Amino acid sequence: MAVSNSAGTVEVIDRRRVAITTPGTLGANQPYHFAENLDLPEAEKFLGNCFAASKRLAMAAVQDVVGELGGRQYRVVGSAVLLASGRPLPPLSKILASHALIHAAEGEFFREAFSKACEGLDLSVTGFRERNLDECVQTTFGKAATRMWQQISTLGRSLGPPWTKDQKTAALVALIVLANKQGHSHKSSL
Repeated sequence: MAVSNSAGTVEVIDRRRVAITTPGTLGANQPYHFAENLDLPEAEKFLGNCFAASKRLAMAAVQDVVGELGGRQYRVVGSAVLLASGRPLPPLSKILASHALIHAAEGEFFREAFSKACEGLDLSVTGFRERNLDECVQTTFGKAATRMWQQISTLGRSLGPPWTKDQKTAALVALIVLANKQGHSHKSSL
């Protein structure tokens, strides 16, 4: 999700779903589920290989977006990742022994692939915990917070479907990062 905010008018300038797993690679879509059936050294190697591939694919996707937006005279000023609300993950052996931790680890896996890809492209990455999002919106936009929420909610009418909760949240965190960047040009985006 890439947004711009010019004089308080929010515009989604790019939105897309990006696959960061190699098609046809057994276990790549749910790497921790797949690794659950491997012995620990094999699981570590598999997860490392999957992560390297996912990071490469994420980097290519982010480069594509940045290049495309640059061609339209936008300058990308940062990136945002919605973080899990949970605690830090335990060692791999404990993750693979718990189905709930496997799900948590997979979410972290893909968030981390995007974060590392952005960092590799010299894009700053800001993490947001969903449970703190209302507070961040209020702190960033003050009296305009309600108006920002309303703009995000109604953007789906002009964009067309889908306009899901995850897309609305991504647009909102992008606006927060954009608002907090200093010295961005008139046509900046995130």
